[in-house]
Amino acid sequence: MSDDLTSTTDDSAPANQERKLEANTAHPPNTLSQKALDRISEQMIERMWQLFPTWAIHTGYYDVADQLAVPDTDHRRKVRAFANSYLHELTKLNPAQMDDDARTDLSLIISFLNKLIWKQKTFKNYEWDPSIYNVSHGFETILNTEYAPLDERLRTFSKRLQKVPAYYAAAQQNIKTPAAPQLILAIQQNEGAMSTFDDELREKVAASGLSNAEKDQFNQSIDAAREAIEEYITFLQMLHAKLEKEDGFRDYRIGKKLYAQKYGYDIQSTLNPQQLYELALKEKGRLHDKMEELADKLWPKTFEGEEAPEDRLEKIRQILEKLSLNHATKENFKQKVEEQIPELAAFVSEHDLLSLDKEKPLRVRTTPPYMRGFSVASINAPGPYDKKANTYYNVMPIAEMEDDTAESLLREYNTYLMQVLNIHEAIPGHYTQLVYANESPSLIKSILGNGAMIEGWAVYAERMMLEAGYGDFQPELWMMYYKWHLRTVINTILDYSIQVKGMQEQEALDLMINQGFQQRAEAMGKWRRATLSQVQLTSYFAGYMDIMTLRADYKEKLGDKFDLKTFHEKFLSYGNAPVPVIRELMMAEVEPK
Repeated sequence: MSDDLTSTTDDSAPANQERKLEANTAHPPNTLSQKALDRISEQMIERMWQLFPTWAIHTGYYDVADQLAVPDTDHRRKVRAFANSYLHELTKLNPAQMDDDARTDLSLIISFLNKLIWKQKTFKNYEWDPSIYNVSHGFETILNTEYAPLDERLRTFSKRLQKVPAYYAAAQQNIKTPAAPQLILAIQQNEGAMSTFDDELREKVAASGLSNAEKDQFNQSIDAAREAIEEYITFLQMLHAKLEKEDGFRDYRIGKKLYAQKYGYDIQSTLNPQQLYELALKEKGRLHDKMEELADKLWPKTFEGEEAPEDRLEKIRQILEKLSLNHATKENFKQKVEEQIPELAAFVSEHDLLSLDKEKPLRVRTTPPYMRGFSVASINAPGPYDKKANTYYNVMPIAEMEDDTAESLLREYNTYLMQVLNIHEAIPGHYTQLVYANESPSLIKSILGNGAMIEGWAVYAERMMLEAGYGDFQPELWMMYYKWHLRTVINTILDYSIQVKGMQEQEALDLMINQGFQQRAEAMGKWRRATLSQVQLTSYFAGYMDIMTLRADYKEKLGDKFDLKTFHEKFLSYGNAPVPVIRELMMAEVEPK
């Protein structure tokens, strides 16, 4: 989110009454402490949206959509004051007087507030990560989400637009010594941000019902915003040239201490970073064993009459390379993605794995320019305040790439892997999980989402679908699935090795290409991503392992009464809460009293 370090000055904006009622249904108050938590959390969320209006827009809360918080020193002071004041309030409550749902909400709130303080006082990425400053996300949502008539949204857009010059002026003041990958990404994505304020926007304004004075003001604000973004880009380009000459970039590796702290806030797993890393190393070996078994099975019909190499990794690689030749074209990749979505939905329904909401359509689109440079595919889902808004499945514009780069990516996301990708991103992965999250009765659990739960569910969904018979247990699909799952495992090894152990690029590429069987273009992209983020790449494996362990333990307790669909829907009913929190709630229901 572009303004996760920004705020406004008025903490007392009126709340939408309907939203207040919805937010207050998290748990029925039955004690003084629980009533107090309801009151505090409701008030905190309203103040939070004043501090973080772009985050509010992302959740579908549009009452603050006309605000753009300026990321200056005053804002950071307000964020600290906000966090400290609510932490003080929460210490007065007695968790023993709350039900399980309320206690877990309390723990999520405390963790969130402590993280806000940690980010400002310790992590300080506002000083070294220029890519966090990008205004496009909120503006694009306002423009493309029909939560109100267009003229009303344009007036909101125009008011917000007037803050853009101050926003980027503050961003320039904040940046001290940036890390090189983050600096390069900031230049790239802010260049993409210019497309948000282009002639197409001016045409919308011209054709609108705004008055001539409003249109003049709007166009002046567009000019000022574009100039501010261009100045920020120039500032970054000059800073890059200077630091490159002096070899003065900040190290993008955050080191063991900061890594452990960030992992604690972001992942919230039952395993610590070192334990997860060691488990991933073991899992890599296990997957190689599984892939060798399948390679032996597939070799005779894939390379008829040829002798298999003795080196097992080479044997696996050759099988994968052959299977990877079955892929879409540059021109129809996005179309193939679109065609598969209804097939996945039909399988889930026919096999009674989950109930799907047919009134929440998924729209496949080309990744907008301001979001490119990070991943091949991603989901943009509406938040709990605007559940009926469009969910977008963003697909990288492979058709625009050079032939050799496109061919490498197409082989990586071949016919088999495309299916697993779509399970992960769409059905029953991210898209399905986020639809369920918006229906959670706990607004706290939906808003304060845990990345390991969200990514872990998507990884779990891949395995669950194949176990249920998707693909008719085709060995080629399972072979590619193991390759894909190996990527999840290697993500953890890669992230920890780079950020904590100092792994260099060539060693990382060897891990991904020679041990993970990834195409070079994919590996290069992942190297870049691993230098841009920290801890996030571990969320897939951490969440997956916690979910698999929970399912096994839950099934053991229920025995013959265990039902997979019931387990899935119960698990997803808790919003985006960390898996250990969900585990506590689910196991409490089946544990003997």
